[in-house]
Amino acid sequence: MMSLKEKLGARIQEIRKSKKLTQEKLAEKIGLDTPNLSNIERGKRFVSAETLEKIVKALDVTEKDLFDFGHIDSKESIINSINEILINSNEKEVQFCYKFLLDMKQL
Repeated sequence: MMSLKEKLGARIQEIRKSKKLTQEKLAEKIGLDTPNLSNIERGKRFVSAETLEKIVKALDVTEKDLFDFGHIDSKESIINSINEILINSNEKEVQFCYKFLLDMKQL
């Protein structure tokens, strides 16, 4: 299971890449050197509150977006979450999810 700093680092990296920013460019925007940003993204160093605010601003996301890393969890954890959702869904919703997963598998 990933630690909080590993999940946060992975999420920062994921968002940075989706915005087509290099580590060097993001580091420059937040006033940090590239090795320190790399350590944050790899979960080796925890980010300070001040740096976290700069990252949120530089990536143009909300704090909530930055901490939305449920999809980064382990396969087992994600399957458990999916099962919980399905158990609490009606029959049509379950059928829709099943079809969606089958379609996704074929891509």
